[in-house]
Order: sequence, then C-alpha cells, then structure tokens
Amino acid sequence: MKFNPDDIKKQAEEDFDAAWNNGTQLIKKPDINKQYPHMPLKYGKPHPIYDTISKLREAYMRMGFEEMMNPLIVDEREVHKQFGHESLAVLDRCYYLAGLPRPNVGISDERIATIKSILGDIDDEAIETIRKILHSYKKGEIEGDDLVPEISAAIEISDALVVEMIDQVFPEFKELVPQSTRKTLRSHMTSGWFLSLASLTERANPPFNLFSIDRCFRREQDEDAARLMTYYSASCVMMDEDVTVDHGKAVAQGLLSQFGFEKFMFRPDEKRSKYYVPDTQIEVFAYHPKLVGSNTKYSDGWVEVATFGIYSPTALAQYNISCPVMNLGLGVERLAMILHNAMDLRGLAYPQMAQYSEWEMSDDELARMLYMENVPETPQGREIIDAIVAVCEEHGSTPSPCEFPAWKGEINGKNVEVSVVEPEEETKLCGPAVFNEVAVFENDILGVPHNKKWKKVFENHSAMAGFRFLDAFAAQAASDIEKAIENGETEVETRVRIVKVPSEINIRLEPLAQRYITGNNKKIDIRGPVFTTVKAKIE
Repeated sequence: MKFNPDDIKKQAEEDFDAAWNNGTQLIKKPDINKQYPHMPLKYGKPHPIYDTISKLREAYMRMGFEEMMNPLIVDEREVHKQFGHESLAVLDRCYYLAGLPRPNVGISDERIATIKSILGDIDDEAIETIRKILHSYKKGEIEGDDLVPEISAAIEISDALVVEMIDQVFPEFKELVPQSTRKTLRSHMTSGWFLSLASLTERANPPFNLFSIDRCFRREQDEDAARLMTYYSASCVMMDEDVTVDHGKAVAQGLLSQFGFEKFMFRPDEKRSKYYVPDTQIEVFAYHPKLVGSNTKYSDGWVEVATFGIYSPTALAQYNISCPVMNLGLGVERLAMILHNAMDLRGLAYPQMAQYSEWEMSDDELARMLYMENVPETPQGREIIDAIVAVCEEHGSTPSPCEFPAWKGEINGKNVEVSVVEPEEETKLCGPAVFNEVAVFENDILGVPHNKKWKKVFENHSAMAGFRFLDAFAAQAASDIEKAIENGETEVETRVRIVKVPSEINIRLEPLAQRYITGNNKKIDIRGPVFTTVKAKIE
C-alpha cells in the first residue's frame, strides 16, 4: 500500500482540529506550515545493515526456514567441546565477560562516627539497618543499582546523602577491579547452534530448517575497512538424515539469487574448521552484474559472500546429536557493502562518525537550511512584504529619480505609509540583481538570475531556497517598520546597495550548513547590485 505525504499531513491536521474542537484549547493552536517551514513531511530511512538484515529474514522465510534466536553468551567449555585442540585459538578471539565483585564491608566505630557526621545524629538501629543492607548486597540479594534507594528508604535519608556516605566511608567500592568469568560472547553463530540443536532434539524430531541473524563478537586487535569487533552473522542449519553438500549449494543459490546474484562458484575453504567434516567446508562466490567495472576489488563481478559445510559427527556427538547438520554462514556487512557499493565497513556501519565516513549533504538539504533572518510578526507586516514585492516587480525598471507608494494602513494604532524610492538620477528603481533567486547547485550557495545561463540550477526545484533577493529585502524592510513603531520612531528607511555577503540582504545559513560548506571547500556566492530603498512614515 502506498501513502501520499499530502494525504498524511491533511489527516494529521484534521485529527488536530477534531481534538481542538473537543475542548483541548489549553495551548495556543500552532500553524504547522508556519512553525516548521523548513521541515517537510518525509519518510524515514533505514540503516543499510538493518535493511539488509530485514531482506535476509524475508529471503530465508520464503525458502521455508524458521527463525530462531541462539544463545549469545557461551561458556568456554562449549568452545572446547566444539573445537577440540583448536579451542585455544578460537578463545583468543573471544571476549570474556567480567563483573565487579561484591565487597565485604565492615562498619567500625570510626566509620560509624563518619556516617553520623554525614547523615546526622542517627541511632544505633539505623546503623544496624545499613549493616544488614550491605550484607544482603554482598550475598547478591540486592542489586547494585538498588543499593542506594534501599538504604535511603530504610533509614529515611535522601539518596544524595547516602551516595555521599558510601563515597566517603566505604573506599572498597572505589577500589573494585573487574573479575573475569568463564563466559564468553560468541565469536561465531556455530557456538549457539550446537546448544540450540542439542536442546531441540530432546523435544522434536528432525528435519529442521532454521536460521538466525544476530550479532557476533570478535576480539580484533583493531578495526579497519574490512573488520569490526562486532558483526552480524546470517546463519542457517539444515538437520536431516540425507543432508549433503548439495543442500548447501542449493541454499546459497536460493538465498543469494534474491539479491540479484546470477552465477555461483563453489571452492573448498582452506581454513578447514574442525567442527566441519573434512572436504565439506565450501566457500561461495557469487556474480553480481552491478559490480562489473566498479571501483572495487570486485570489478570482475565475483565476490565471496558465504561459507557452508557439514558439521563433524565428532563435534555433534559432544551434544548427543546423531543426525547430520549442514550449516551456512553469511556476513551481513559483507553483503550490505556489495548492495550499497560501500568501500569501508566502518563508514557503512557508523556513517554518523566523522572519522569513518565522508560528510555528504544534498543540494535540497542545504536549501532547507537557508532562511530569511528578519521577518515581520504582524499580518500587516506580511501585507507590506507583498506590497513592496508587487511595486518592484511592476516598476523595477523605471528610470530614477522615482517614488512609488506601496502600502498604507494602521499597525498597533499607528498610521503607516510605505514607499519604494530611488532618489539618485540616471539609474532605476531597482538594481539588476534584485530578482536573483537563492539556490544550491553542486553544494554551492548561489544567488542567480533566472536566465538560460543558469538553467541547470533551476532544473532541480527542490534545491531552490524559495525566495529571491527582493523577498528577503522586503521582509527586512517590513521587520524594520514594525521595530520602528515599537520604538516610537516617526520615520524609517531600509536600503540595500551592492550585496557582497548574504547577511547584507537578510539571508542566513544555518551553522550546520556553514560548517559543511567550509569543510568541503564549497562556495557561498550571494552578491550583486540590488540598489533598492524602502521608506516609511509613521504617525
């Protein structure tokens, strides 16, 4: 089902109006378009890796696989059972989980005196209560994040004082050092599959077709363009008496063909992990036409995307599994890099981190960051803008000296007359740059006339700021008139001559866009001869 943004916005406004009419007039009703002029309604954008995960899930399920969540925390004993003599090399890549020990703190007479100086003259019963709570904490009956509120509630003392007491009286808490356990974060999905399949076979009979897409952790010395310390594995298993290497080939082809891969090659994997039957560990190379001629190492179109094999009966026997199992593993980030034409895995995973990816903004994003700094606040002020613009559009080429009335009316009890004038001789009411449009082209901020020379600029309508030099000047003039009325002035003149920088014509660029323009050596070219003057008389 497709959604029209205009329909969504219209429905939102109708719902707001309905709620408003039902009596929720507790706040000033906002004008959505006026309050957020630079924030058009738009759809969200998925992260490339999570987007790939979503598509992989759908692809697996279309092939008849059932999704499963495997254990993330694995005891090192399981790694020994699965890898045998290779386990130490595998464990070297694993993160071990550690935790802070629970200190055994005592309360001496000296400490009691310090506690009383902090908490006030509390009685012996309160001291005994603190002692019991600390003992319960040591035994694990109270969690660390509950310790302060437990003491606070028990002796009716504020949390802040309890924190101060623990900080000053019990240095044991500051001196705690993490102690490692024997539990690891899984470095590969296989660790979880053995545990899951062992439990599953106690409750159901094969065949099983299962998949899991989840995080794995690997203790790399450093992260680089091709390696991260945490990554996603898209892994599946087929448990069946008749499962063979051909099943692995079929699954690889069926899965990857859904992502545009057309041809496949299968090569023996030289790594030869001990938990696979010898000569069944196969690397999958797939051909993607979009990679041909690309600026990557896969310019021939071929890329390694997966590995599969048959689990060793010796490893399966450690878990009392007698049925053959085929396992296929695919690195999600590797696939996402191909699909999104990414060169650096860190930039793909963390595009918000400046050290990993280049900062790119589109022309329309920059255009939305351009705005007129000073604008009138009253309805009459907005009428003045339209009046000034109308006069300049009609009489801008009139030879000077000349003067044209633009607006007459009342603002805040004051009679106001507004005119567009040019007192100098041998010129015109408006300069040649007055109708220049403000736009963004190839990340440059420009003020350009609407002619053939700048045709390319105007072809991208979303990169237009939506106002001209004239509009920005008229807004400044109307704002100046309102301020003059507020200050009790009787005359006000707003004049612009040759514009050299945006601020001279009432144009501002948000700081974020300014940093982007400066950092990428782009230019801001808002300049030109505007030569326009507005005068107002106030009575």
